[in-house]
Amino acid sequence: MPHSPMPTRESLREVRYDIRGELSRRARELEGQGRQLIRLNIGNPGAFGFRAPAHLQQAVSAHVGESDPYTHQQGLPLAREAIAAFHRSRGTPNACAERVFVGNGVSELIDISLRALLNPGEEVLLPSPDYPLWSAATILNQGRPVYYRCAPENGFLPDPDEIEKLVTPRTRALVVINPNNPTGANYPPELLGRLVEIAARHGLLLMADEIYDGILYDDAVFTPLAPLAGDVPCLSFGGLSKVWRACGWRVGWAVLSGDPLKVGDYHHAMDLLSALRLCANVPAQFAVPAALTGPETIRELTAPGGRLHASRQAVVDSCAASEHLSVVAPAGALYAFPQVVGAAAEGFDDQAFALELLETEDVLVVPGTGFNVPGSRHFRVTLLPEADVVREVFARIDRALDRHAARRGARHVA
Repeated sequence: MPHSPMPTRESLREVRYDIRGELSRRARELEGQGRQLIRLNIGNPGAFGFRAPAHLQQAVSAHVGESDPYTHQQGLPLAREAIAAFHRSRGTPNACAERVFVGNGVSELIDISLRALLNPGEEVLLPSPDYPLWSAATILNQGRPVYYRCAPENGFLPDPDEIEKLVTPRTRALVVINPNNPTGANYPPELLGRLVEIAARHGLLLMADEIYDGILYDDAVFTPLAPLAGDVPCLSFGGLSKVWRACGWRVGWAVLSGDPLKVGDYHHAMDLLSALRLCANVPAQFAVPAALTGPETIRELTAPGGRLHASRQAVVDSCAASEHLSVVAPAGALYAFPQVVGAAAEGFDDQAFALELLETEDVLVVPGTGFNVPGSRHFRVTLLPEADVVREVFARIDRALDRHAARRGARHVA
């Protein structure tokens, strides 16, 4: 007797996550055939030989015996106190442990925060390009993503006037990803101040994804959004995954700031949703105070002479030497977002190119359309490999683009 396929949630048809999507599945098939691939699709420091700092590892191991019970749904009290103190030190208004939520990574907290906010059909302003989890979580929580443009000719920074024109009576939140994934843009305080003004005028929740706040290059300086927001409701996200290279520990946090009378109901909604999932994993939360009060370890990697700085420079130099590529030098985060230009850009399909690059050159990148950029000629690479590997990757990318440009030229001649 024939069986009909089991139906799934219809909104999943609108969700994409190319970072771990069909290209990644094809990569696993090729690896199963014995191919040696260079994977640049995920910002996963541990996969490239980075380790969480020793003092964080020691903090976890010292408290394993205390990790068996559930903790408070908002997180381990000592972790929340450390996060609140860290935010007070950089000027977040009303930062206290009661306003801190610890989650299984920032990803879980993005989902919880949008679920606590959105009614069906309400809108969230998101950057384009965005980190696609934000779009997915908006859709799956019955909201509607509305994208504001972050163009390469403007250093991937948005135009506040363009953003304000997108606001409607259905708009509930304005998301800021700073430093940005996938572009590496770092937002100046003047721009952030303009975004605060828009949120204040229209009664929006500011949602500041600041997971890369300590990963900066050259003279870039990070400006947190919450101190500028003041009484304007703001939810600031951070965690151990990137700055402290502990992705697998799944420890993220969100700090709610702004006028207590405005955010009280929202706080209770997030608390309820946090309670429904009981609590975040406990052992790794013991590393939070060690991370926020212990020695700084990321700067040696991002400063000149550091491994991340060298890999970033290798991307910039490789693109400068290529007739097919341009790039806005990343000011922060762990990624670059090169653009295909010139003859190779004619008829360019970023998904088809990424598949060809994988099949012919054993390199896995993420197409720009995966970050909600229509008609993209971009792709994202992570800066985590050693500089020599980065240079080899871009030599292979150039070979693939040479072939594409030659095919386009042959069609023109024909």
